[in-house]
Amino acid sequence: MKPITGSIVALVTPMHQDGSVDYPTLRKLIDWHIAEGTDCIGVVGTTGESPTVNVEEHCEIIRVSVEQAATHKNRHVPIMAGCGANSTAEAIELAKFAKGVGADCQLQVVPYYNKPTQEGQYQHFRTIAEAVDLPMVLYNVPGRTVADLQHDTVMRLAQVDGIVGIKEATANLERAQWLIHDAPKGFAIYSGDDGTAVALMLCGGHGNVSVSANLVPKQMHELCVAAMAGRAQEAMAIQMALLPLHKLLFTEANPIPVKWAASRMGLCKPALRLPMTPLSASLQPALESAMRSCGLI
Repeated sequence: MKPITGSIVALVTPMHQDGSVDYPTLRKLIDWHIAEGTDCIGVVGTTGESPTVNVEEHCEIIRVSVEQAATHKNRHVPIMAGCGANSTAEAIELAKFAKGVGADCQLQVVPYYNKPTQEGQYQHFRTIAEAVDLPMVLYNVPGRTVADLQHDTVMRLAQVDGIVGIKEATANLERAQWLIHDAPKGFAIYSGDDGTAVALMLCGGHGNVSVSANLVPKQMHELCVAAMAGRAQEAMAIQMALLPLHKLLFTEANPIPVKWAASRMGLCKPALRLPMTPLSASLQPALESAMRSCGLI
Protein backbone atom coordinates (compact mmCIF):
# COMPACT_ATOMS: atom_id res chain seq x y z
CA MET A 1 0.00 0.00 0.00
CA LYS A 2 1.22 3.47 -0.87
CA PRO A 3 1.60 5.41 2.41
CA ILE A 4 -1.45 7.53 3.20
CA THR A 5 -0.78 11.17 4.04
CA GLY A 6 -2.89 14.29 4.28
CA SER A 7 -6.54 14.84 5.08
CA ILE A 8 -8.44 11.71 6.04
CA VAL A 9 -12.12 12.51 6.50
CA ALA A 10 -13.86 10.67 9.34
CA LEU A 11 -16.99 10.39 7.23
CA VAL A 12 -20.50 10.67 8.65
CA THR A 13 -22.89 7.85 7.83
CA PRO A 14 -25.95 9.43 6.20
CA MET A 15 -29.29 8.05 7.32
CA HIS A 16 -32.94 8.38 6.37
CA GLN A 17 -35.38 9.82 8.88
CA ASP A 18 -36.39 6.27 9.87
CA GLY A 19 -32.77 5.55 10.83
CA SER A 20 -31.92 3.29 7.89
CA VAL A 21 -28.61 3.91 6.13
CA ASP A 22 -28.92 6.26 3.15
CA TYR A 23 -26.63 4.55 0.66
CA PRO A 24 -27.32 6.87 -2.33
CA THR A 25 -26.26 9.87 -0.22
CA LEU A 26 -23.20 7.95 0.99
CA ARG A 27 -22.17 7.54 -2.63
CA LYS A 28 -22.71 11.27 -3.28
CA LEU A 29 -20.58 12.18 -0.26
CA ILE A 30 -17.74 9.99 -1.50
CA ASP A 31 -17.94 11.62 -4.95
CA TRP A 32 -17.88 15.07 -3.33
CA HIS A 33 -14.86 14.30 -1.16
CA ILE A 34 -12.91 12.94 -4.10
CA ALA A 35 -13.75 16.06 -6.13
CA GLU A 36 -12.80 18.37 -3.23
CA GLY A 37 -9.35 16.85 -2.72
CA THR A 38 -9.79 14.65 0.36
CA ASP A 39 -6.76 12.33 0.50
CA CYS A 40 -8.39 9.32 2.17
CA ILE A 41 -11.93 8.45 3.24
CA GLY A 42 -12.43 6.83 6.64
CA VAL A 43 -15.75 5.05 7.03
CA VAL A 44 -17.64 3.50 9.96
CA GLY A 45 -15.55 5.06 12.68
CA THR A 46 -16.73 7.15 15.62
CA THR A 47 -18.07 9.89 13.33
CA GLY A 48 -19.67 7.21 11.15
CA GLU A 49 -21.77 6.00 14.11
CA SER A 50 -20.11 2.59 14.19
CA PRO A 51 -21.51 1.79 17.67
CA THR A 52 -25.11 1.92 16.41
CA VAL A 53 -24.94 0.21 13.02
CA ASN A 54 -25.30 -3.56 13.02
CA VAL A 55 -22.68 -5.88 11.55
CA GLU A 56 -24.53 -6.29 8.24
CA GLU A 57 -24.84 -2.52 7.83
CA HIS A 58 -21.23 -2.00 8.93
CA CYS A 59 -20.04 -4.32 6.17
CA GLU A 60 -22.35 -2.84 3.55
CA ILE A 61 -21.14 0.71 4.29
CA ILE A 62 -17.56 -0.46 3.70
CA ARG A 63 -18.53 -2.32 0.51
CA VAL A 64 -20.49 0.58 -0.97
CA SER A 65 -17.73 3.06 -0.10
CA VAL A 66 -15.04 0.97 -1.80
CA GLU A 67 -17.27 0.41 -4.82
CA GLN A 68 -18.08 4.10 -5.21
CA ALA A 69 -14.48 5.28 -4.76
CA ALA A 70 -13.44 2.80 -7.48
CA THR A 71 -15.68 4.54 -10.02
CA HIS A 72 -13.21 7.44 -10.06
CA LYS A 73 -10.70 5.96 -12.48
CA ASN A 74 -8.58 9.12 -12.76
CA ARG A 75 -7.84 9.39 -9.02
CA HIS A 76 -7.52 6.60 -6.49
CA VAL A 77 -8.64 7.80 -3.07
CA PRO A 78 -8.07 5.06 -0.50
CA ILE A 79 -10.78 3.80 1.83
CA MET A 80 -9.82 3.37 5.49
CA ALA A 81 -12.37 0.95 6.89
CA GLY A 82 -13.28 1.15 10.54
CA CYS A 83 -13.05 -2.45 11.73
CA GLY A 84 -12.71 -1.95 15.47
CA ALA A 85 -14.46 -4.01 18.12
CA ASN A 86 -13.94 -4.84 21.76
CA SER A 87 -13.91 -8.51 20.77
CA THR A 88 -10.76 -9.55 18.92
CA ALA A 89 -12.66 -12.23 17.00
CA GLU A 90 -15.25 -9.72 15.78
CA ALA A 91 -12.55 -7.25 14.74
CA ILE A 92 -10.91 -10.02 12.69
CA GLU A 93 -14.20 -10.81 10.94
CA LEU A 94 -14.76 -7.15 10.05
CA ALA A 95 -11.18 -6.83 8.79
CA LYS A 96 -11.55 -9.98 6.67
CA PHE A 97 -14.68 -8.52 5.09
CA ALA A 98 -12.97 -5.16 4.45
CA LYS A 99 -10.04 -6.89 2.77
CA GLY A 100 -12.39 -9.04 0.71
CA VAL A 101 -14.20 -6.06 -0.80
CA GLY A 102 -11.01 -4.11 -1.51
CA ALA A 103 -10.56 -1.60 1.33
CA ASP A 104 -7.07 -0.11 1.34
CA CYS A 105 -6.52 -0.31 5.08
CA GLN A 106 -8.28 -0.79 8.40
CA LEU A 107 -8.64 1.47 11.43
CA GLN A 108 -8.55 -0.48 14.70
CA VAL A 109 -9.62 1.31 17.87
CA VAL A 110 -8.43 0.33 21.33
CA PRO A 111 -11.04 -2.09 22.72
CA TYR A 112 -13.60 -0.05 24.63
CA TYR A 113 -15.51 -0.77 27.85
CA ASN A 114 -13.65 -3.97 28.78
CA LYS A 115 -10.43 -2.07 29.62
CA PRO A 116 -7.67 -4.45 28.47
CA THR A 117 -4.16 -4.17 29.90
CA GLN A 118 -1.23 -3.03 27.77
CA GLU A 119 -0.39 -6.69 27.10
CA GLY A 120 -4.02 -7.35 26.20
CA GLN A 121 -4.00 -4.45 23.76
CA TYR A 122 -0.73 -5.65 22.23
CA GLN A 123 -2.05 -9.16 21.73
CA HIS A 124 -5.38 -7.87 20.38
CA PHE A 125 -3.80 -5.79 17.62
CA ARG A 126 -1.04 -8.30 16.83
CA THR A 127 -3.57 -11.13 16.53
CA ILE A 128 -5.67 -9.12 14.06
CA ALA A 129 -2.59 -8.16 12.02
CA GLU A 130 -1.48 -11.79 11.84
CA ALA A 131 -4.96 -13.01 10.89
CA VAL A 132 -5.73 -10.50 8.13
CA ASP A 133 -3.27 -9.14 5.59
CA LEU A 134 -4.71 -5.62 5.50
CA PRO A 135 -2.64 -2.61 6.58
CA MET A 136 -3.71 -1.49 10.05
CA VAL A 137 -3.82 1.97 11.59
CA LEU A 138 -4.13 1.88 15.37
CA TYR A 139 -6.60 4.30 16.97
CA ASN A 140 -6.01 5.64 20.47
CA VAL A 141 -8.85 7.70 21.91
CA PRO A 142 -8.87 7.13 25.69
CA GLY A 143 -11.56 9.76 26.20
CA ARG A 144 -13.93 7.24 24.64
CA THR A 145 -12.32 3.85 25.25
CA VAL A 146 -11.03 4.40 28.84
CA ALA A 147 -8.10 2.09 28.06
CA ASP A 148 -5.10 4.07 26.82
CA LEU A 149 -2.57 2.68 24.33
CA GLN A 150 0.72 3.69 25.91
CA HIS A 151 3.83 4.81 24.05
CA ASP A 152 5.89 1.67 24.71
CA THR A 153 3.04 -0.54 23.52
CA VAL A 154 2.73 1.49 20.31
CA MET A 155 6.45 1.02 19.69
CA ARG A 156 6.10 -2.76 20.19
CA LEU A 157 3.19 -2.82 17.77
CA ALA A 158 5.12 -0.74 15.24
CA GLN A 159 7.40 -3.76 14.82
CA VAL A 160 4.51 -6.03 13.82
CA ASP A 161 4.13 -6.64 10.08
CA GLY A 162 1.04 -4.93 8.71
CA ILE A 163 0.68 -2.30 11.45
CA VAL A 164 1.48 0.90 9.58
CA GLY A 165 0.48 3.83 11.78
CA ILE A 166 -1.59 5.31 14.57
CA LYS A 167 -4.40 7.83 14.88
CA GLU A 168 -3.40 9.62 18.07
CA ALA A 169 -6.54 11.37 19.32
CA THR A 170 -5.45 12.50 22.78
CA ALA A 171 -4.63 16.09 21.64
CA ASN A 172 -1.44 15.75 23.71
CA LEU A 173 1.25 17.26 21.51
CA GLU A 174 4.17 16.21 23.69
CA ARG A 175 2.95 12.64 23.49
CA ALA A 176 2.57 12.92 19.72
CA GLN A 177 6.09 14.32 19.37
CA TRP A 178 7.52 11.33 21.21
CA LEU A 179 5.69 9.01 18.85
CA ILE A 180 7.16 10.90 15.88
CA HIS A 181 10.60 10.85 17.54
CA ASP A 182 10.64 7.11 18.28
CA ALA A 183 8.57 5.56 15.50
CA PRO A 184 10.39 3.45 12.92
CA LYS A 185 10.60 4.66 9.33
CA GLY A 186 7.36 4.01 7.50
CA PHE A 187 5.15 4.12 10.60
CA ALA A 188 2.70 7.02 10.24
CA ILE A 189 1.51 9.31 13.02
CA TYR A 190 -1.88 10.87 12.33
CA SER A 191 -3.72 13.39 14.44
CA GLY A 192 -7.24 12.58 15.51
CA ASP A 193 -7.99 16.07 16.81
CA ASP A 194 -8.74 18.97 14.45
CA GLY A 195 -7.84 21.61 17.04
CA THR A 196 -4.22 20.44 17.36
CA ALA A 197 -3.66 18.60 14.08
CA VAL A 198 -1.83 21.47 12.39
CA ALA A 199 0.75 21.48 15.19
CA LEU A 200 1.22 17.71 15.04
CA MET A 201 1.87 17.88 11.30
CA LEU A 202 4.29 20.80 11.69
CA CYS A 203 6.12 18.55 14.16
CA GLY A 204 6.47 15.86 11.51
CA GLY A 205 3.11 14.06 11.59
CA HIS A 206 1.69 12.52 8.45
CA GLY A 207 -1.91 13.71 8.34
CA ASN A 208 -5.16 14.25 10.16
CA VAL A 209 -8.24 12.09 10.60
CA SER A 210 -10.70 14.95 10.54
CA VAL A 211 -14.28 15.63 11.61
CA SER A 212 -14.20 19.16 10.19
CA ALA A 213 -13.32 17.73 6.76
CA ASN A 214 -16.94 16.58 6.50
CA LEU A 215 -17.79 20.25 5.96
CA VAL A 216 -14.58 21.82 4.61
CA PRO A 217 -12.74 19.05 2.74
CA LYS A 218 -10.83 21.36 0.37
CA GLN A 219 -9.56 23.57 3.19
CA MET A 220 -8.52 20.60 5.33
CA HIS A 221 -6.62 19.11 2.40
CA GLU A 222 -4.84 22.41 1.81
CA LEU A 223 -4.09 22.80 5.52
CA CYS A 224 -2.50 19.33 5.62
CA VAL A 225 -0.44 19.93 2.49
CA ALA A 226 0.93 23.21 3.88
CA ALA A 227 1.61 21.86 7.36
CA MET A 228 3.38 18.72 6.17
CA ALA A 229 5.53 20.87 3.88
CA GLY A 230 6.51 23.05 6.85
CA ARG A 231 4.70 26.12 5.52
CA ALA A 232 3.55 27.18 8.97
CA GLN A 233 2.22 30.63 8.07
CA GLU A 234 0.04 29.26 5.26
CA ALA A 235 -1.21 26.34 7.37
CA MET A 236 -1.98 28.58 10.34
CA ALA A 237 -3.93 31.04 8.21
CA ILE A 238 -6.30 28.21 7.27
CA GLN A 239 -6.34 26.92 10.85
CA MET A 240 -7.26 30.32 12.29
CA ALA A 241 -10.19 30.62 9.87
CA LEU A 242 -11.44 27.16 10.84
CA LEU A 243 -10.70 27.25 14.57
CA PRO A 244 -14.24 28.19 15.70
CA LEU A 245 -15.64 25.42 13.53
CA HIS A 246 -13.23 22.85 15.02
CA LYS A 247 -14.33 23.84 18.51
CA LEU A 248 -18.07 24.03 17.91
CA LEU A 249 -18.19 20.58 16.30
CA PHE A 250 -17.52 19.18 19.77
CA THR A 251 -20.03 21.08 21.92
CA GLU A 252 -21.88 17.77 22.19
CA ALA A 253 -20.66 14.25 21.50
CA ASN A 254 -19.39 13.69 17.97
CA PRO A 255 -21.11 13.18 15.51
CA ILE A 256 -24.10 15.15 16.85
CA PRO A 257 -22.87 18.64 15.82
CA VAL A 258 -21.28 17.62 12.50
CA LYS A 259 -24.40 15.71 11.44
CA TRP A 260 -26.49 18.83 12.15
CA ALA A 261 -24.02 21.03 10.25
CA ALA A 262 -23.84 18.65 7.29
CA SER A 263 -27.63 18.62 7.07
CA ARG A 264 -27.67 22.43 7.28
CA MET A 265 -25.41 22.43 4.19
CA GLY A 266 -27.72 20.00 2.40
CA LEU A 267 -25.11 17.23 2.38
CA CYS A 268 -27.28 14.69 4.21
CA LYS A 269 -30.34 14.41 6.41
CA PRO A 270 -29.92 15.25 10.13
CA ALA A 271 -30.97 11.75 11.23
CA LEU A 272 -29.02 10.03 14.01
CA ARG A 273 -29.63 6.76 15.82
CA LEU A 274 -30.35 6.61 19.51
CA PRO A 275 -28.73 7.10 21.93
CA MET A 276 -27.43 10.00 19.81
CA THR A 277 -29.93 12.87 19.81
CA PRO A 278 -30.16 16.03 17.66
CA LEU A 279 -27.96 19.01 18.51
CA SER A 280 -29.48 21.04 21.35
CA ALA A 281 -31.31 24.10 20.06
CA SER A 282 -29.28 26.37 22.33
CA LEU A 283 -26.05 25.28 20.60
CA GLN A 284 -27.23 25.67 17.03
CA PRO A 285 -26.81 29.48 16.58
CA ALA A 286 -23.11 29.47 17.48
CA LEU A 287 -22.35 26.61 15.10
CA GLU A 288 -24.42 28.28 12.39
CA SER A 289 -22.44 31.50 12.91
CA ALA A 290 -19.13 29.64 12.57
CA MET A 291 -20.40 28.01 9.40
CA ARG A 292 -21.36 31.41 7.98
CA SER A 293 -17.90 32.78 8.76
CA CYS A 294 -16.43 29.91 6.74
CA GLY A 295 -18.79 30.61 3.84
CA LEU A 296 -20.56 27.28 4.22
CA ILE A 297 -24.12 28.66 4.37
